[in-house]
Amino acid sequence: MPSKHHFASYKIMEVLKNIPQINNKTAALIFENGEVLWGYGLGVKKFVIGELCFNTSQTGYQEALTDPSYTKQIITFTFPHIGIVGTNSQDKESKKIYADGCIINQPINFYSSWRSEIDLNSFFIENDIPCLYGVDTRYLTKKLSEEGAKKVALINFGKEKNSFEALQKEIKNWSGLENLDLAKIVSTKNEYEWDKGTWSNKNYEKINKYRVVCLDFGIKHNILRNLYDFNLSPTVLNLSASYNEIIETKPDGIFLSNGPGDPQATGEKILKTLKKLIDTEIPIFGICLGHQILSMALNAKTKKMFQGHRGSNHPVKNLENNVVEITSQNHGFEVDRETFSNDIVETHISLFDGTNEGLKHKHLPVFSVQYHPEASPGPHDSHYLFSNFYNLIKKYAKKN
Repeated sequence: MPSKHHFASYKIMEVLKNIPQINNKTAALIFENGEVLWGYGLGVKKFVIGELCFNTSQTGYQEALTDPSYTKQIITFTFPHIGIVGTNSQDKESKKIYADGCIINQPINFYSSWRSEIDLNSFFIENDIPCLYGVDTRYLTKKLSEEGAKKVALINFGKEKNSFEALQKEIKNWSGLENLDLAKIVSTKNEYEWDKGTWSNKNYEKINKYRVVCLDFGIKHNILRNLYDFNLSPTVLNLSASYNEIIETKPDGIFLSNGPGDPQATGEKILKTLKKLIDTEIPIFGICLGHQILSMALNAKTKKMFQGHRGSNHPVKNLENNVVEITSQNHGFEVDRETFSNDIVETHISLFDGTNEGLKHKHLPVFSVQYHPEASPGPHDSHYLFSNFYNLIKKYAKKN
């Protein structure tokens, strides 16, 4: 008997065959069950398959689009005025847009900022990304909140209608984000040094630089800027770097970055190396995917979330001092606290849904958080974590 995917794909194809008779709209979002939302297209004329998610941030759309953690995801922005300040070369969190597609409520005809260089549509075209507008983003957000993550196709048709067979095959066969190792795609191929700080008018002397090896699962530029600001000298390595390759750089600290995909698919390849690094007592700090992979190295488990956390207004409680931090987040997997060993202390929890947001080891210099303290975009409530990392490195450097 044909699968449900077969019927969904057949329904999609029937809809697509009748495009000229439906309306004069030029783009569409198609769900796996055949539901279609029609709108208009921006960016390049192409189709993409990915997981649909929503982001509630009111600023920082350029930073979100260029975050490698959004690989194979299509972002629905809930804020209506996306594009209002244009785009520029400084606000990119990586070398390009990593989100596969974008959905906004309405286009911005006039953008305004003294830092702007090009408009958002030109930025999409420059990065080969399709965008859909003119749909009810409130409906999409509610749908995802109630029904969980969705596999979808986003199509900006233009005049070309000869790729539908490929679309049918891809939406039928794509497995979704579970068991998908995307970090290996976005990780740096070559080792490099980072020597830029955050933007500031303050002049201060860089002293007592400690070397930090950053394992790149999809690292953001603002993470590296913050590490540099705290008198740390980042060296970025591919995620598959061996134990010997890491130790040969003589690191004072090790950083595990954010990134896309399923932590179990990525983590199983590097857990042996990470366990050996933990035993060296070199301080280790993880963020987002790095948090999940570190937890696995400490014998905890991860799981897919129902809808994930994406936005820059997420309240997190610090269990060590009872302070609430407003945080920036982007993740669809979580660490399962029920699998924590006696050596793990939970340090932070989400006040949205109670999920784990941070941990540390009872006896070793190892800690991590699920959210993004570099906050690009987002509030700066959690910048202290970089200071904590620096102080931990300084403490253990004196011991050695």
